[in-house]
Amino acid sequence: MLSTFLNHQWLAFWRSRGKAGTIAAQLILGFVLLYIIGVSILVGLEMQEIIEKLLPGKSVMLVFNGMILYYFAIELIIRLQMQELPTLAVVPYLHLNIHKRKLVNFLNLRALFSAFNILPLFVFFPFCILHIGSNEGSLVCCMYLLTILSFTIFNNYAALYFKRISAQNIWVVLPGLAIIVAIGLLEYLKVFSIAAFSNIIFHEITVLPPVAIVFPILAGIMFFINARFLRNNLYIEELKSGEQKKSSTDYPFLDRFGTAGTLAAMEIKLILRNKRPRATVAKGLIFLIYGFMFYKPRFIASAQFHMMLFPAIFMSGSTILLYGQFMFGWQGAEFDGLLSNKVSIKTFFKAKFLLLTISATLLTILISFYGLMSWKILAVQFAAYFYNIGAGTVIVLYFATSNYKFVDLSKGTSFNWQGVGASTMIMALPLLIAPYVIYYPFSLISPYLGLAALGLIGIVGIFTRNFWTDFLVREFNKRKYKIAAGFRERS
Repeated sequence: MLSTFLNHQWLAFWRSRGKAGTIAAQLILGFVLLYIIGVSILVGLEMQEIIEKLLPGKSVMLVFNGMILYYFAIELIIRLQMQELPTLAVVPYLHLNIHKRKLVNFLNLRALFSAFNILPLFVFFPFCILHIGSNEGSLVCCMYLLTILSFTIFNNYAALYFKRISAQNIWVVLPGLAIIVAIGLLEYLKVFSIAAFSNIIFHEITVLPPVAIVFPILAGIMFFINARFLRNNLYIEELKSGEQKKSSTDYPFLDRFGTAGTLAAMEIKLILRNKRPRATVAKGLIFLIYGFMFYKPRFIASAQFHMMLFPAIFMSGSTILLYGQFMFGWQGAEFDGLLSNKVSIKTFFKAKFLLLTISATLLTILISFYGLMSWKILAVQFAAYFYNIGAGTVIVLYFATSNYKFVDLSKGTSFNWQGVGASTMIMALPLLIAPYVIYYPFSLISPYLGLAALGLIGIVGIFTRNFWTDFLVREFNKRKYKIAAGFRERS
């Protein structure tokens, strides 16, 4: 059965319309992955020398033990943002005589084939074999390897489980985000240390190796929790609900924007009522913890704004990047009707600008609490905010006109990898590189002048929005028939 599923996916890939772009993107990602694996192997082999050079006088084992749990805590956060759910179109198989357990087992086993599961092996295993094996004995070395492998498997299925339940109910993201923020704040205030806790765990393993058996048990429990969820919800996202929930949600503040405000209000309802866009927007909330990771006291004290610019751009513009890349795909099912509708395309673009501006404004208000650390953080964040709504929105909407892939809202996020192409990956580069191109020349005079220039570019973009709207309409009109043809291809 495994070979049958793989063969069907292989045929679906080669018969798809956008296979050329997909192959190119996969080749690029493959080369990047090979480079990362090479670096990981080098780090693993030279771990002892690296620790002794960077932290002279510190115990190598103490540093190594402390960094393991830190690595997996950060890795889990990255997985929640980047690790994709294993894809399989389950609907064609549901009416066949195939046990649901086989589909679930295939999805769970396939989820193990991820770059996230390979890297820890290259980073930690060489040190464990070369250093711990020779100094502490083979039993302790095997228990270290078993524990690290268990953490990898636990993170793999924990990330998948959390993403699946958040796709069904966006509100579960809030307590999870609160826990992450609380741990980050305690770490920042030096009340709790992940490194110290990691040291306690692996010191116990060194003293009493059988303690490590606890961690494969935890990984197994996480595996079965994820498998049970899949069995219970395997096809629920594909079913049509017989009872439609009525919504009387209105947004009076959007009325002042006329037809554009009405279209923006309709898109807000689209986000709230459909799992795919709702989950996409929810991902943006995860980026709110970036401040704890990048806003270091030494950067703030020395006004190294270039080190804080990246998280500021991401946190205030995550919705622009994540949701905006599929900006026309969300209306893919009604795109032909949109072309023949009385509403002008210019008004349609104005509604998109309005929606992205509202989202960036709300996110900027949320991350303004980082200003309690220092007013300098607020300066960076507001410069990033003006850049995002003035320039970032234009960049994203421009690249969105080159995305011809249909997005089916009714399928939710699980088992769904629609709408993603090479253009969506390339789009992030100018959005993230442009702020540094603007900032650096002026920062040679003063870092504050660099922030002012970045914010000013965004403000100019806001005041010249009519010009950019007309530009985007012209670009859209050049490609609208290609977009429509792409949306008609639903596979």
